Parts: sequence; C-alpha cells; structure tokens
Amino acid sequence: MKKQVYNPYLPSWEYIPDGEPYVFGDRVYVFGSHDRYNGHVFCLNDYVCWSAPLDSLGEWHCSGTIYRKTDDPLNKDGKMCLYAPDVTRGADGRYYLYYVLDKVSVVSVAVAEKPDGPYKFYGYVHDKNGNRIGERSQDEPQFDPAVLTEGDKTYLYTGFCASNDASRHGAMGMALGKDMLTVIEEPRIVLPNHVYGKGTGFEEHEFFEAPSIRKKGDYYYLIYSSVVMHELCYAVSKNPLEGFTYGGVIVSNCDIGITNGKPAEKPVAYGANNHGSIIDIMDQWYIFYHRHTNHSWYCRQGCAEPIVFQGERICQAEMTSCGLNGSPLRGEGTYPSYIACNLFTDKEEMYVGGEKQPYIMQDGCDGDYVPAYITNMTDHATAGFKYFSCKGIKKLGICVRGYARGEFEVRTVWDGPVCGKIPVEFTNVWENYEAPVKIEDGVQALYLTFRGEGTADLKCFTFDDNT
Repeated sequence: MKKQVYNPYLPSWEYIPDGEPYVFGDRVYVFGSHDRYNGHVFCLNDYVCWSAPLDSLGEWHCSGTIYRKTDDPLNKDGKMCLYAPDVTRGADGRYYLYYVLDKVSVVSVAVAEKPDGPYKFYGYVHDKNGNRIGERSQDEPQFDPAVLTEGDKTYLYTGFCASNDASRHGAMGMALGKDMLTVIEEPRIVLPNHVYGKGTGFEEHEFFEAPSIRKKGDYYYLIYSSVVMHELCYAVSKNPLEGFTYGGVIVSNCDIGITNGKPAEKPVAYGANNHGSIIDIMDQWYIFYHRHTNHSWYCRQGCAEPIVFQGERICQAEMTSCGLNGSPLRGEGTYPSYIACNLFTDKEEMYVGGEKQPYIMQDGCDGDYVPAYITNMTDHATAGFKYFSCKGIKKLGICVRGYARGEFEVRTVWDGPVCGKIPVEFTNVWENYEAPVKIEDGVQALYLTFRGEGTADLKCFTFDDNT
C-alpha cells in the first residue's frame, strides 16, 4: 500500500518555506529558504534540498546541505541570511541557483552538475558593462529572484514592494544571456505595486513580493504574493516580459475566499506572508505554498494542494490535510495532529501571533527529529482536518496532555452538530482518551473543539471501527 502524503509534506521538524518545485528526471525537487525552529528572523539556516519519486510523493528524501550562506563572497562572515531562491536548468545542462542575501540588493548565482547540488558560487547578475543589477543609480532593489530558461535565454523576475512605497514600482522582469549572468534585456516593470495599481485590474491584489514564473502551453504564469500577504495570486500573459493581466487567487494560507463549508471571508487558519509556485506532476498540477507554526512568522513549513485549470484560469485551491495525496486520507488508524489545515477559536483573527491562538510546535531544538503537535488548545479552540474516507467509524481516540479539564467535541463541519464528546482531565504526560462518535460513511472532515478550563496539547487522533 502506497505511503500516504500529509500536509506538511516534509517531516514535521523541517521548515522549508518559499517552495519552488521542479520535476527533473523521475523526481520532484523542492528548493526553498530554510527557517530555524524558534528562530528570531526568517531564513536562518543554509539551503537544503528535498526530493521525492514522481510516483510516490510520500517518500521524501533530503540530500543535505546544498549551499551554505558563507559560500557567497559577500558573506564570508555568515552574518547575512539566504533568502528565497529559485533554480533553473541552463542550456548547458547544469543547474543554476539564484538567490539574494538579506542585506544586499544584488542577485547571486551558484551552479551545480545535479539538481540537488552541491552548488558552487558562480557570480552576480550584471549588465553588459559588468555593473551589478541592483547597484546602478536607475535600479530598484533586487529581491526574491525567479527564473525560467527557454533556449539560450533565461527570464529573471525580482522585486519587493511595501504597499505605500512609491519608490518601488512593482515586480521587475529582465532577460539573461546564455552565460546565465549577463542582462541582455534590461529590467522592466511587469506587475504593479499597490501605489500604482489603480486602473490596472490588480486593485487590492497588487504585487508585494515572491515572484515565481511557470509556463503552461502558450501562457506564462507569474505567481506572486499580494499586498494582503496571506494569498498567492497569479498574472498571465503570452509574452514573458509584458502584457500580464491579473488572474486571481491560487491559495490563501487563511483560506479566505473558500466557500466550501464556511463563509468566504472567514479565516480558518492563522496566516502571514506566503510564497510558492505551481508544478505539473504526472499530469496533475499543484500549488506549493507555506504555513506558519510556533506562534511565529519565522517557522514556516511547506504545504501543497492540487489545482484545477479552466482554460488559462486557475481555480482557488482549498487548504487540506491530504494535499499531495491525490485523494482523501484513509479513515483508519492514527494521524498526527500537526496535519491540521484549520486552527481557530471563536474570535476570528487573520494573522498569526494572537495570545489565545492554538498553534503547532515541537519539543526539543531545531533539527531534532521529534514530531510536532498542537498546543494552546483553550476553551473554544478548534483543530480541523480535511479530508478522510470514512466507513464504519464507531469511536475516536485522542492523545492529550496539559492542565486542562473538559471535553473535545467532535464534528464533521466546523459549525455542524456534535457527533461525539471526548472527556479529558488534568495531566502532565500524554494520555489517551476515547469515546463513541457518529461519523457518517463517505468523505468527511474532522473538527475537534476543546470546551473547558485550562490549556491542552493535542498530539494525535485515532479512528476506531470497534471491530
């Protein structure tokens, strides 16, 4: 039986946001920045690479460190962080890694013989006179590079625009020559900043950061994080450097806009910035994005969802626990709580960081191979999981610790009828509890809401058919 895939698709102790997925050969590779658990800022760790077989997306393998922050000549002391990268295969068959350090405004490039490295520093993106792009008087700061190679030409997109900063005009696109470094078509604005969005069709979804470029058929898709941050949007054009029009939202890490079982504007998870891209894996397209953990903006994990095209339009994807699985998870056995796609209380909050929010965390330190769990489950806190193929479920078990007394209500719709109640007691160790439930056969969501006093940690839950 093929191993199931959860969200997040990597181990719960790994923090790879800003995911750029690519298919090279018979594997899908994910390149991203690398957050540190309990980190105080973004992207504190070196780049690593994870990959999985195309026909078994639950079997992820880490190739280890592929590039260190000190490998860049501008960062020999390691005081700068490696921000979100992108990778492309050049005309020479080698793989090129584009990135920006956090305190400079130039695009660095490293090269490798294999997609998972190791990468060696190669140079900086520059004009025909050797001047580095981002340092000339006419340049806007370089940030979040995205690349797409077609023949001997590589298209490079960059940009970061605060919503009220008129000095930055939007996402920039340019073209590089076959050396992968020299600009042969100068930077131009391809998506508008918030200040310049009026009358463009991008209103309220203007460019903020995180450009990513993909091509499907005759269309170029420029994926980006909008000024509202929690969403990944896209623009579409038949020309890689002009004519982009707003397409819509692909995913929101709060699920804003999703109406499947909830009001469109109800946030059912605590979001913040977002970054990712789309990929075709064996004739199914997916959006890769990230979520936030540990009550922080700085501990982000990669998730993915299937997407549907209608012509050149992309329909918005719903956040789920099953993601890359391609079908609902089996309604049997034990599942870790960290696969929750919904976390909320009776007080709606859009962004991560509120004191009473439930959140995902782990014991131990960064790099410890320990499973994550949900903490801060106070009165009215809800953890939601989607979706499961259920049949004959008679009992539900949970594993809980913490000084909490009350019960977990079980639902299949976030505001639906209670189909079971699981009492819990004060404990400072993990304890198992179970109770009868009435879950109808079929594809179902699962919502667990704590009612009572104190604060509980939720480790896992178990479906039981009572046979």
